[in-house]
Amino acid sequence: MRLYHLPPHLQAIIFDIDSTLYTNKEYAIYQNDIQIRHFARLEGMDYEEAVQRVAHTRSQWSAQHGGQSLSLGNTFCLLGHPIEESIRWREELLEPAQFLRRDERLRASLEALSHRFRLACLTNNPVLVGKKTLAALGVEHLLPLVIGLDSCQASKPHPAPFLLALEKLHCPPENCLAVGDRYHIDLALPLELGMGGILVEGVEDVYRLPATLAYIHHKSFQAT
Repeated sequence: MRLYHLPPHLQAIIFDIDSTLYTNKEYAIYQNDIQIRHFARLEGMDYEEAVQRVAHTRSQWSAQHGGQSLSLGNTFCLLGHPIEESIRWREELLEPAQFLRRDERLRASLEALSHRFRLACLTNNPVLVGKKTLAALGVEHLLPLVIGLDSCQASKPHPAPFLLALEKLHCPPENCLAVGDRYHIDLALPLELGMGGILVEGVEDVYRLPATLAYIHHKSFQAT
């Protein structure tokens, strides 16, 4: 876990979902793999050629943008398949319950946080897939607000979904914290907007988040 900035008057937390609220390398690989295979079928190319096309597009974009990362949805946009197609592909292809199970430690952590903060999720998957993921983990009741790829027709790190999440949470950016596993996708833009940011390596860090925030608050209170 790496803390970049913690708002002094924290009111809300926006979580990424995939590889943040769960750690499952098999599912992470599968999500990318099945979409690239679908792209290959549509383009009439073999899988390896499609992998190389996606990798080359991402590499070129990264080199032109200071080493930043490009999401898969935005990569497909550059390859001629707009966000609307990515939304449809993901809704049809992804079934989180095939890979994920209820997580009682995650539920306990989010429940503790919900007593102090407003919580939301912001995912580069469609809202439907995000909600299916939360349901598979057994935490959908704790994260009722899900902003997805179809909410603004824009993929993180575009500002639109972050601004919509802040609007729905009724929270100014300076009182909100973003939590995610990819700096350039999940945190760089929120930090520019004035939000806080915590980079996690997976769900184990989320388990520790209530205690971490309580400790920082206690130390801040002592300092005053």
